[in-house]
Amino acid sequence: MNHPNFQTMNESELRAYVLAHRDDTEAFYALADRLTSKPGRKLSDEDLERLPEILAEIKKQKP
Repeated sequence: MNHPNFQTMNESELRAYVLAHRDDTEAFYALADRLTSKPGRKLSDEDLERLPEILAEIKKQKP
């Protein structure tokens, strides 16, 4: 399976891709890396561990 180039995606596109392809761990880690590298925005190890759960909760809230 060929993956898209996550580096060329903006954050919104990458988030959407992760939500649409929940089994794609490479995309998940690309998003986690992107979020943790933002200045002033820090995620704890616990936040990173809960990210799949958080994304699942967000998906349930959308119609």
